Amino acid sequence: MGGTILLLALRSIARHKLRSFLTILGIIIGVGAVVTMVTLGKATTAAVQSQISALGTNILQIRPGQGFGRGGGGPRPPDFKPADVTAIANQVAGVTAVAPQAQATATAIYEGANWSTTVNGTTDASFTVQPWPLVAGRRWTPAEEQAGKAVCIIGNTVRQNLFRGGQAVGRRFRIGPISCDIIGVLSTRGQAGFGGDQDDVVAMPIKAVQRRFTGNRDVRLMLVGVDQAYSTAAVQASIQDLLRERRNITPGKDDDFFIFDTKQISDTLTGTTTLLTRIVAAVAAISLVVGGIGIMNIMLVSVTERTREIGIRLAIGAVAREVLMQFLVEAVALSCLGGLIGLVIAQLVILIITPLMQVPFLFDPQINVIAFAISAIIGVVFGYFPARRAASLNPIDALRHE
Repeated sequence: MGGTILLLALRSIARHKLRSFLTILGIIIGVGAVVTMVTLGKATTAAVQSQISALGTNILQIRPGQGFGRGGGGPRPPDFKPADVTAIANQVAGVTAVAPQAQATATAIYEGANWSTTVNGTTDASFTVQPWPLVAGRRWTPAEEQAGKAVCIIGNTVRQNLFRGGQAVGRRFRIGPISCDIIGVLSTRGQAGFGGDQDDVVAMPIKAVQRRFTGNRDVRLMLVGVDQAYSTAAVQASIQDLLRERRNITPGKDDDFFIFDTKQISDTLTGTTTLLTRIVAAVAAISLVVGGIGIMNIMLVSVTERTREIGIRLAIGAVAREVLMQFLVEAVALSCLGGLIGLVIAQLVILIITPLMQVPFLFDPQINVIAFAISAIIGVVFGYFPARRAASLNPIDALRHE
């Protein structure tokens, strides 16, 4: 009996193809929108987490100021000194390494090509604190670092723009006021969630950058590696106390530096992205309710149109339960068909959008199953009333209907 009822329902849907399609359009849009928004939200979250992970785990970044700007519009806080780097490395428990950084912007020139990039002066400890493998060449030696030699390790963006993607190690190019020997090429990291292209960089020993570019020994940024066995919060508190003492900040005054943990940034961005995804998905889910109302409306019209057919079925022996099941199955079939089409459209849209957004394509079976199940439930909920109305018709009155 179940197969017969399903066959009758499908035949009824096939007789009115355009009307059936317009009926399930709300379900298609609702399912497609929900699956697309949730999947893209998860892909964005995964991309953010990947970019934060590229910065390294268990790392504290220390900068002058009260944020990424000056904070309060006052005079620029003083940079750190090399002695501050040494003090943190030697006096704070749980610190594995401290990498000072001094930065400048310069134009790199090789033969007929030129490219404006960031020159990042640092120490070999940077590769320990924030692992960044090389795809070619080597890191500078302790002797080269101590002497401040003009040796460079370039990012992939610089390599592509200066050397057209060709061999760079062993060549000499001009960066700002100096000529520099390329000893290595960094692996590709790509775009950061904040901070732009991570591969657009030229790394040099910090003493070379301080002498030739900044003209002082100031340190603008410190990267601090934290031992996995220690709490980053405890290490952060110890560094804060030490720097307040070294920078002569009296009790009651605000810090003129700030410390942030990359893990905290990851958790905050992930939480924000997840919340926004849920809000957008909830708004998109309204389309499912609208689609359910559309199914109820068209099923009520169908009951009215087929009143005489229902009367004939009841008159020749069909019971009310069979009539109810026929119309209920028809409503569920419409809703499930809309759900399937919506899932297919959603996957196609995701395949198109993810490369444009530069996020990974993630197929989420859970949200697809949930969306399809909800579409089926909507068919049951919104199809029951029209089906009940059809089953409760009086056979005599139904046969008289014109």
